[in-house]
Amino acid sequence: MWAFLCAIVPALMWLGLLLVPWRPWSTREHLEADPSSSARLDDITVLIPARNEAEVIGTTLRALQAQGAGLQIIVIDDQSTDGTAAVASAFANVRVIPGTPLPDGWAGKLWALEQGRQHVHTPLTLLLDADIELRPGMLTTLLSHKQREQRRFVSIMADLRRTSFWDRLLLPAFVYYFKLLYPFAVSNSRSTLVAAGAGGCILLDTDMLERIGGFASLRDALIDDCTLARQVKRAGGRTWIGLSRDVVSLRPYGSFDSIHRMVARSAFTQLGYSTALLLVVTMLFLLAYGAPLALLGAPHLWPLAWVALLAMMLGYLPMLRYYRMPLWWALLLPLGAALYLGMTWSSAIRYWRGVRSQWKGRVYGTGA
Repeated sequence: MWAFLCAIVPALMWLGLLLVPWRPWSTREHLEADPSSSARLDDITVLIPARNEAEVIGTTLRALQAQGAGLQIIVIDDQSTDGTAAVASAFANVRVIPGTPLPDGWAGKLWALEQGRQHVHTPLTLLLDADIELRPGMLTTLLSHKQREQRRFVSIMADLRRTSFWDRLLLPAFVYYFKLLYPFAVSNSRSTLVAAGAGGCILLDTDMLERIGGFASLRDALIDDCTLARQVKRAGGRTWIGLSRDVVSLRPYGSFDSIHRMVARSAFTQLGYSTALLLVVTMLFLLAYGAPLALLGAPHLWPLAWVALLAMMLGYLPMLRYYRMPLWWALLLPLGAALYLGMTWSSAIRYWRGVRSQWKGRVYGTGA
């Protein structure tokens, strides 16, 4: 009886995922740049929080300046020690603001953005990470989409660099799991059940940012992008999130350790620091990914195991197609799932040891 349940439940889970109307596995929510588009960008101020980003910020700023005329760019140098401010200051029409020490109760990125917000006097604000390159025409495309869809907040999940085996195994799966956790179709609807944002690239109305109290309203949030989206929805604004191959992350990962650090930084936060929820997620992963593999050789149960495995891989194919990767990477999805489960436990263990999060040389929540 238990063996049958371990076979039928994963099959129903994966088939159900393919059939639900919001289609969390789909890549239909995407936005690609139109290089031929052009517009004056006087209504937009870009805020770039930068802490030790000297290697990449030059590429980011060059790409921004190529987006169009009139764009105002503010770089908040978050007490860098590598010459970030000097690189940014070499660009014409870029204002560099020296960041002040981090106050208690603030996350570093949000404090930098709050300092920059005081200098915004345009109707629109673009929040852009220092390691994000916008391909030609992307900003005008994003602006047109925002106006057409009548959204107060639009954000783009950046295309993460894939230069190694670990990148190809884990980074498309990272986006895939994010979409399962925060279904874009539900987030983009009027429903307040889901609010998703991708912090690398967010275009929003400045007055909406002021209405929610600026970044002080989410000053200690470690998942600041989704928290900001939720605040906008609570204030009555509609949001939109999508994928793009023309919003490109310049940050190299390359190794398993670097991806592990990125995920472990906030994975347990996603679960609300709940041990019970961690155990539930563990059981679901073991059931969804482990049980079908374990039952492939079981008499009378292997057809159900194959149904589960095929449905699992079928749901991952759109993500691989979107990022132009060979479809055989779907065969390794169970391996990626096992590694992500391990990284989630690593995140929990760090929290239990008193370290809430560590990023850019700062440790948040020690002794929490």
